[in-house]
Amino acid sequence: MARDAARSAARHVQGLTGRTPEGVTSLERTEDGWTIGIEVVETHRIPDSTDLLAEYQVELDDRGELVSYRRTERYYRGRAET
Repeated sequence: MARDAARSAARHVQGLTGRTPEGVTSLERTEDGWTIGIEVVETHRIPDSTDLLAEYQVELDDRGELVSYRRTERYYRGRAET
């Protein structure tokens, strides 16, 4: 179930942004469905460590249908976690 929700969220982000998801950054079961964080590369750069990435928060209902999505963060791939 969680894996299906993550795949559905990734498909929605790809369809809305035109960018291929890099991965799932978070996954949370909610009362009405799922909240999933999806990471995508917004700008490819050389070297790769300077790529500009973004995280999108996607909310799905229990059927995997999109309820909402928004970009929550933009950052460089090489940044240090804080």
